[in-house]
Amino acid sequence: MNNPVGAGHAREKASDIARDLLSSPSRPWGAPTQKGKPGHAALRRGRVSIPNQIYLVTTTTLRRQPAFAHFNAARAAAQSFEDRAVLADARLLAWVLMPDHFHGLLELGENNNLQGIMNRLKSASARRANKALGREGPLWDKAYHDHALRQEEDLLATARYIIANPLRAGLVQHVGDYPFWNAIWLP
Repeated sequence: MNNPVGAGHAREKASDIARDLLSSPSRPWGAPTQKGKPGHAALRRGRVSIPNQIYLVTTTTLRRQPAFAHFNAARAAAQSFEDRAVLADARLLAWVLMPDHFHGLLELGENNNLQGIMNRLKSASARRANKALGREGPLWDKAYHDHALRQEEDLLATARYIIANPLRAGLVQHVGDYPFWNAIWLP
């Protein structure tokens, strides 16, 4: 299976951000990580929301903490990814919630932009997971990576790539054994 364009970049950018956060946890959000290296601002530069466009989105937990290694927290957060009130007119075509990050294949609707949908998904899932964990405070990193799929990119191959994350991470032997994923192509 070919990796979709941008998938490796999403992992690299997320790991760069996580490494920077861990090496300097007292640095304020959005502050440059090094002179000339803009951090989260670089992820936002040039970001556009196109109605009905499909995006591969990735976001990580704060400091890559494995908050979703806790079954009840992951189950609570996963409910947000299926909640029509959170998604509004957008659709998650495929998604997986890993212990320290989320990947989704998100199709925007006509009325909501990508940033708004991502903010709602992260906020709703954090509220539910925090309640399950008996904690308060931020759960997700502020940034996220997005890649608009081009027409020539294979939608099903990208969905398979997302859903196979637990296999590649060695969390399960079979995709069906991992409980925190979904795709619209399931019967």
